[in-house]
Amino acid sequence: MKKDIHPESYRMVVFKDMSIDKSFITKSCVNTKDTIVWEDGNEYPLFKVEISSESHPFFTGKMKLVDTAGRVDKFRSRYAKKGDTKAAAPEAPASEE
Repeated sequence: MKKDIHPESYRMVVFKDMSIDKSFITKSCVNTKDTIVWEDGNEYPLFKVEISSESHPFFTGKMKLVDTAGRVDKFRSRYAKKGDTKAAAPEAPASEE
């Protein structure tokens, strides 16, 4: 095994699931700028996540659409083809009978 490839800056970090407003604490070496006071009264670094095992459909068994940043709209606008007939279909003129 190679030496000196793993980080040594492990510390207790609070991870907060922003979609359901739940937090948990674990050891990590993730870089953060925010801090939070945990239940034990100590201040820990805070890392915000949009989805965790508490809110992911695989772990909860419930399907739930979490679109906090408009990702669906961003995806559609990014990958919409120019001249896509479904996206911007002009109305056909009324036929004269």
